[in-house]
Amino acid sequence: MTKQEKLLKRFLSKPNNFSFPEIKRLLNGFGYSEIKTGKTSGSRVAFYSEDRRHLIRLHKPHPQNRVKRYILDYLEDELRNAGVL
Repeated sequence: MTKQEKLLKRFLSKPNNFSFPEIKRLLNGFGYSEIKTGKTSGSRVAFYSEDRRHLIRLHKPHPQNRVKRYILDYLEDELRNAGVL
């Protein structure tokens, strides 16, 4: 099992301690890249897949790095709708 497969399995289990860097790695593994706008993008970030022409917008969690459950649900829906999962 590859690291990406392990990360996907962990993501789909929706753990309480899933972090934003893990989301970045997961999306990068699916061909999404982070879009940065301006000098400071603030807490809102976007990930874009050139192949799928699909945009996902998220808020970075702060002050902690843990992602809330509703973000994981939203991300799973977006990835399923894009045909990634």
